[in-house]
Amino acid sequence: MAGTAVHGRLGWHAATVVERRKETDTASTLVLDVPDWPGHIAGQHVDVRLRSDDGYTAVRTYSIASAPNGLRIELSIELMPDGEVSPYLVESIAAGSPLEVLGPIGGWFVWKPEQTEPIQLIAGGSGIVPLMAMLRTRNAIGSHAPFRLLYSVRAPQSIYYANELQGLGQDGIGITYAYTRTAPDNWPTKPERVGAALLASAAFPADLHPTCYICGPTSFVEAVASLLTQAGHEASRVKTERFGPTGS
Repeated sequence: MAGTAVHGRLGWHAATVVERRKETDTASTLVLDVPDWPGHIAGQHVDVRLRSDDGYTAVRTYSIASAPNGLRIELSIELMPDGEVSPYLVESIAAGSPLEVLGPIGGWFVWKPEQTEPIQLIAGGSGIVPLMAMLRTRNAIGSHAPFRLLYSVRAPQSIYYANELQGLGQDGIGITYAYTRTAPDNWPTKPERVGAALLASAAFPADLHPTCYICGPTSFVEAVASLLTQAGHEASRVKTERFGPTGS
């Protein structure tokens, strides 16, 4: 997932691909070993730089999917069929391949362990990636902060981390899916986009003062953020991360 990078004094880190595993038909997760990784906060992202044999370089930005875990990070990447970089990262890159990463980047769209207020996560498509880092971090540290996830996807086969999310749901995380094109058999509603009624039924109400994290395509993020503020949520507690077409 692409984002806005604020580099500051950050430096590039040499990384090695440890594993590439499939998340969906169009997405893969890369596990990277970064020997001098300084650690990250759930919700942050990195720049990834590739170098070709002729010296050409390409840089793309991706959210970190993993909880802080020593010197390894995970990036989940969606295939852009006409992209310059994502086809290689999603379909071809092999274990042992070198990459360079710049990060961690970002300080606004993050969840920290000391936060104990209700947390409402709302994802559109691959926007689940930084929110998954938050869910994984909560689980890893044993936080009891109330969490809910509203996940909008085109179809069941588009769900990232499907088995892991099922387990988190059984562990008390409230998870609601909104299928926009194809719903599972016997699903109680027709395919629908996230609207006011769904937010009212699935999200924490405004009077509980949750912090809301919304990530996905720009149009999705803007629409959901507007609906939340219209429903009485404090604008300062509605945090957004958006992405659009890139040369990914």
